[in-house]
Amino acid sequence: MEQIRLNSTMTSGADLWPDPQPLENREAPEAYPVEALPEAIRKAVIEAKDFYQAPVPLIAASALGTLSLATQGHIDVARSGKLTGPTSLYSLVIARSGERKTSCDRHFMKAIHDHVQELEKQTEPELVKWSADYRAWQAEIKGLEARITALSKDPKGKPDELDKAKNDLRVLEASEPAKPLEPRMIYTDFTPEVLGFNLATGYPTAGVISSEGGTVLGSHGMGKDSIMRNLALINQLWDGAAVRVDRRTSDSFTIREARLTVSLQVQQEALREFYAKNGELARGSGFMARFLISAPQSTQGTRLFKDEPDTWPALEKFNDRLKAILSDELPITDKCRLEPYIMTFPLEVKTIWVSQYNAIEKALGNGGKLEDINDMASKAADNIARLAALFHYFEHGKTPICEDCLNRAAMIVLWHLNEAKRFFNDIATPPEQIRLQKLDKWIIREAKQKQTHGIPQSRILQYGPIRKSEQLNEALETLQELDRIRIDRNGSARLVVINPKLTMF
Repeated sequence: MEQIRLNSTMTSGADLWPDPQPLENREAPEAYPVEALPEAIRKAVIEAKDFYQAPVPLIAASALGTLSLATQGHIDVARSGKLTGPTSLYSLVIARSGERKTSCDRHFMKAIHDHVQELEKQTEPELVKWSADYRAWQAEIKGLEARITALSKDPKGKPDELDKAKNDLRVLEASEPAKPLEPRMIYTDFTPEVLGFNLATGYPTAGVISSEGGTVLGSHGMGKDSIMRNLALINQLWDGAAVRVDRRTSDSFTIREARLTVSLQVQQEALREFYAKNGELARGSGFMARFLISAPQSTQGTRLFKDEPDTWPALEKFNDRLKAILSDELPITDKCRLEPYIMTFPLEVKTIWVSQYNAIEKALGNGGKLEDINDMASKAADNIARLAALFHYFEHGKTPICEDCLNRAAMIVLWHLNEAKRFFNDIATPPEQIRLQKLDKWIIREAKQKQTHGIPQSRILQYGPIRKSEQLNEALETLQELDRIRIDRNGSARLVVINPKLTMF
């Protein structure tokens, strides 16, 4: 029996039903402070929202991730004295598949894609020349090695010639042709070791941009045997620290002065699974603390068709500024290390940042509002400084960071702290409560799709999210106690009748 149209005694008017009780007392999300974004970024985000109809926090994460990636190689930020570090951002959007993050990333990253393509054209002749020079160098190395072998085996012995050949080999090895930097800036699927090697030996600024963050968190590189060192690697890249990577089967390497942006979307189920396996380590190591987290409400089901606009004036202005930033040559020293310009706070603005730092520090102590996410709160002031520097450089260039940009950055980072608190309270939800929530959503969606108030329990067991009879019966009883459903009999079958106030079709 696929569907049942209820008679009048079954349907009962909505006014005869009690109000359904909530499944949980979840903290309602606050609206994203889009007004805190600098004007050019805000207008581009709103323009994208009007067409893509995706959640605003997701769109903003795409815009800020792009800003971070374009800018991180050019500027660092000095919080105080020797407290100088990167402006790179890590962001994590917790949302189900289909929320259009890939489209939003592509929307905002056009300037970066164009820049990489231009660099590839410029680098191609250099790579061709290097390839020829490198093969010639290898041939000379092999020739000298063969000569050394022959001299070593010569029974007559020619020590002077052998010493000269050895010295020539040392000189030649030191003159290995330097490979031009290949401009790879965007990674969507990676292992931390490969990413680290590429940053150490190639282009020193990159971004991990993915709408399938579960493949990153669930990758081989996050396996039991390697997760600790790989989390440490990603943490150190956020800090801008030098990282030594020792390898058994190939050459070891050191990453110095590289910059990394991370912008991921991950489904809640994938993040729960990651946390079930590695949550204590991910929180304890400070890995999650570095992320600006958001868990926006889905817009799926409300995104009616729209034709793409003929022009994107706000996006063009956003991209024009990014192109100007990217057109500046990366500040790379002759030792192939980044040496970014350091953005600073004037004394009066630093005083405001210090007061923000102190307020957050007090709130993460015992009994404070941020105690349960003290790891994330401990990085908030740093993220405020990074975002303030990005905002100011985007709007005003290489001048001291203004108070307006600092306050805008603080509003956004504090919003993300609230989102982290809300989500991690939710992630601690017991498994039976999660099953109950999934069942409730499935029943309501099924009722709306089928235009009915009654669903056979056998159908729920066959197609719903709970496939074990005992768990299903327990969950249905709970929903009935909450006045969200009523369990009736339809002959020998059990019928789940939905409170009309939950569907209203």
